[in-house]
Amino acid sequence: MQPAAEIAARNLRRLPETLVNRIAAGEVIERPAAAVKELVENALDAGAGRIEVLLRDGGRALIAVTDDGCGMTREDLEMAVERHVTSKLPDDDLVHIRSLGFRGEALPSIGAVARLTLTSRPADASEAWSLTVEGGRQTSPRPAAQPPGTRVEVRDLFYATPARLKFLKSPRAELQACRDTLTRLAMANPEVGFTLGDGEKTLLRLEPAAGDLGTTAELQGDRLLSTRLKRLGALLGKDFADNALAVEAEREGIRLTGLIGVPTFNRATAQHQYLFVNGRPVRDRLLLGALRGAFADFLARDRHPVAALFLDVPAEAVDVNVHPAKAEVRFREAGVVRGLIVGGCRHALAEAGHRASTSVAQAALGAFRPEAGSAPAAPYGNRSAWSGAQATSGQPIYGQGLRETAAQYHAPLPDLQDAPAARHEAAPETSQPAPDYPLGAARAQLHGTYVVAQTQDGIVIVDQHAAHERLVHERMKRQLADGGVKTQLLLIPEVVELEEPAVERLLARAPELGELGLVFEAFGPGAVAVRETPALLGQTNLQGLLRDLADELAEWDQALSLKERLEEVCGTMACHGSVRAGRQLNAEEMNALLRQMEATPHSGQCNHGRPTYVELKLADIEKLFGRR
Repeated sequence: MQPAAEIAARNLRRLPETLVNRIAAGEVIERPAAAVKELVENALDAGAGRIEVLLRDGGRALIAVTDDGCGMTREDLEMAVERHVTSKLPDDDLVHIRSLGFRGEALPSIGAVARLTLTSRPADASEAWSLTVEGGRQTSPRPAAQPPGTRVEVRDLFYATPARLKFLKSPRAELQACRDTLTRLAMANPEVGFTLGDGEKTLLRLEPAAGDLGTTAELQGDRLLSTRLKRLGALLGKDFADNALAVEAEREGIRLTGLIGVPTFNRATAQHQYLFVNGRPVRDRLLLGALRGAFADFLARDRHPVAALFLDVPAEAVDVNVHPAKAEVRFREAGVVRGLIVGGCRHALAEAGHRASTSVAQAALGAFRPEAGSAPAAPYGNRSAWSGAQATSGQPIYGQGLRETAAQYHAPLPDLQDAPAARHEAAPETSQPAPDYPLGAARAQLHGTYVVAQTQDGIVIVDQHAAHERLVHERMKRQLADGGVKTQLLLIPEVVELEEPAVERLLARAPELGELGLVFEAFGPGAVAVRETPALLGQTNLQGLLRDLADELAEWDQALSLKERLEEVCGTMACHGSVRAGRQLNAEEMNALLRQMEATPHSGQCNHGRPTYVELKLADIEKLFGRR
């Protein structure tokens, strides 16, 4: 039997052109969304001001992209469907690429696996021309009716390669993928209007956001921010626009702009993170990791920030051709890019101060509102009688006896005079207007956990443990940056018993933990003796603190130093050293907590991304009680 290598060497042959085109198509067009991306990018490169996309059956039956760009002549149409033909590399320079697509493979690749029709007319031409490619076979151009611009129709996608149809998802899933692709391109090009429809209804309609201000490339500063905020608000919703922070930074010729949501405005997945390099949407692991690192101090591990970030990088400093679909890029100075994203985002978060997401207050108000169609509550202390009356009549008591029912419903509790009274302290200032502080003046503490404050136009409810946890965390980081965390010496060292593996992990990192103010040493097998603790923590549960630190060390890569994990270590210590829920605070302590929150960056969320306070506006409260 002959070896396979020898047989293969004897049977070398050149593949037919149609098969070559279909293989190339598989690299470029793997699903309808890829075809939409290539066609819309061509329209953007043609200078289109409006782009319309029509899909049927999730793009399998029809993909139609119409634009008002520069258009093509008859000769251009014939060349456009040939492989390796492009108008986007005038100097044959693969480094300084200023267009979205340049390889000239999209149209011939689509034509190799589908029925492709191109109709185009330049703005200064009197007639349009149309050309068809079916399964790689091209027809001659013919006159057609078409306004200035180009229309590309792709019918029966993958009819020439039926095997690929088996790997497509449901029409609904493919339609969503196409919409996501168009959404990303629309974010990067707010000066262009986009429309997406499925033949029955319009799924997306975006007007040009830049208007008379010029193109995105020409805009700078506040005008660029306003333009992008308008487009992102239309795509991501009003909540994002209300909770977005502007990001702007520059380093070594690389410019970062965009918008990020405050930490309390987060999501369960990373799907709402949109990253762009030189106007090109990407899903690059370096950029996603940098964004995650920027929010590491503010979000729990299972929560993800919402962001749209735009990087402008010199062409010679980035390679956009490392991925067939250009979804990933390679930077010459990856460390500079990562540092720029982390630093820019953290600066924006610091500028936000104690700001928290408005959606937190909206959720709280929504919890107060009764659901539509819900039955009225039973009268106090007489729920069984209410149920019996309903059962007897067979319907809710809304008609006959309404006055009597209403009187019974609004009657006071029968034992109201014996109800336990709330603790009352003389507070003559409560009748006066609240001081003009962002978080107001403390008025009460509820359940030993929540501080209620009155502002000029509403109330604020603060979770005292979460708020103090953030304050301790930030002070510990500042002390560490200023030269070291202040410690307090224990008069009697406290012995903490743990499992031997946990003790070994802690002792291996003892010098680093000592720099953070936690000094301990071995005390026989399975125990450590703690001699010093961070002064900020006060009295804390050292058993729980050391156990949590040992568990975290087991999860982390042993090659990483604690300084690289500073946020997690400080967060764990701060959680154990903060004011616990259930501790009674007096008025001075509550007001001191509010004032410290106002002066501390990031105090709107705890170390795990949860809100530290909820603000309810007086107008919204009045609506709950029918006053508005």
